[in-house]
Amino acid sequence: MNAHEFEAAGLYDPKAPHAAERLELLEWLAGRGASLEQMLAADRAELLTGLAGDLALRPGPRLTAREIAARYTLELDYVLKLSLAIGLPPPSPDMPVYTEDDARMFAASIGGATLFGESGALRFTRVVGSSLARIAEAAVSLFQVNVERPLRESGETELGLAQQNLRGIESLEIVRSMLQMLFSAHVETAIRRFREARPRRADTARMAVGFVDLVGFTTLSHHVSAVELAAVVERFEEAAYDIASARDGRVVKLVGYEVMFVTRDPVAACDIALSLVERFAGDASVTPRGGLAFGELLVRGGDYYGPVVNLAARVAQIAVPNELLVTSEVAQAASGRALRFGPAGKRMLKGFDEPVDLLTVARGANTP
Repeated sequence: MNAHEFEAAGLYDPKAPHAAERLELLEWLAGRGASLEQMLAADRAELLTGLAGDLALRPGPRLTAREIAARYTLELDYVLKLSLAIGLPPPSPDMPVYTEDDARMFAASIGGATLFGESGALRFTRVVGSSLARIAEAAVSLFQVNVERPLRESGETELGLAQQNLRGIESLEIVRSMLQMLFSAHVETAIRRFREARPRRADTARMAVGFVDLVGFTTLSHHVSAVELAAVVERFEEAAYDIASARDGRVVKLVGYEVMFVTRDPVAACDIALSLVERFAGDASVTPRGGLAFGELLVRGGDYYGPVVNLAARVAQIAVPNELLVTSEVAQAASGRALRFGPAGKRMLKGFDEPVDLLTVARGANTP
């Protein structure tokens, strides 16, 4: 392809202010194997600088769900259900959206469905799909905020943007390798935690659960920019993950300005919550508060449920800024461990028929 073909297709105007830069980009894309049709489609969507990266991300021909089902003797309905669980449903069974790697994954999934049952395998697949969706969005956001935006603000050429976009896609190989290596390590940790939690049933674990949120966050969101708000959330998220991991706990989920975590040891749970409060003690814009409970938790899909979880969430909601409230079970299990517990009275909590005996927790042993 040459300048005349690009001009005839409407991709290039030799009289445009940045004609030389546009031609440079088009020639580079052609050299990487992009077709004229692909360039036109990307240009119409104003995504020409991302075309090379898009083509490198999932190369090769595409298959339909119907073709995959026929190739591996699978039920079409199963392929569609699995695709939905992954989070990548096709617009129609005859739309070519899957790669050869996808097809092999569908075929291999039959082994999991046979071992765990179809409903169990689909439930697990949803967890994997949702987790990978978050990882993917985090990766894209990382590139857009730290690479693409500064380049655009500095006046980088289209070719420069396209080349950086491609480098970003190529760098994902590091993430793929990291996921492969870390998965076994996290499985090892999960096995140890569940064994130590001594569950009464296979789907339960005796653990401490905590909720910590930032009071004033909603008000703050109306007075600061989105960038400043994101910085607060990032600091809170980073602190929660680092503090919980260092104390053999696990952040189950973080929704905006509230974190839910679990750990086998009620002492560690208190330490995690106290450390989060201390980390944000000097922040004038927001103040943390939290609630902790201890008991038998129902385990499902990497999340935790049941009355004890509901109790911890309700306790956190009634705590005042800079206060940590715990149930008597937490205080009893963590007594005598450099923690000071004080009576906070019996409280009526939403969803509970009887008042709940609560205590405050702080650092320092109780005095006689």
